Amino acid sequence: MYAIIEVGAKQYNVEKNDIILVNKLDAKEGKEIVLDKVLLVSKDKKVEIGQPYLKNTKVTVEVLDQVKGEKTIAFKYRRRKASHWTKGHRAKLTELKIKSIEIEG
Repeated sequence: MYAIIEVGAKQYNVEKNDIILVNKLDAKEGKEIVLDKVLLVSKDKKVEIGQPYLKNTKVTVEVLDQVKGEKTIAFKYRRRKASHWTKGHRAKLTELKIKSIEIEG
């Protein structure tokens, strides 16, 4: 059984016990969150697709940690102008573990 969920502006394909990294959520470590923006659920060979979301379907996740992503470097260079700059960025992420995918009704 798997589901496609929406967290923030991104979509994730998840199964039970998967661990995913999403953009930072305001939640404490160890807390459980219920995500109700489920776009698609596949159980056995039956697929249900929402328009845009499925009603009576939810995914329960546990917050494992608040982490920082890998560093990305932005470098801009203008030739013959003696002008360049380098900037680094590390995204703040939340690590989630999928506890269950529930379909009611």
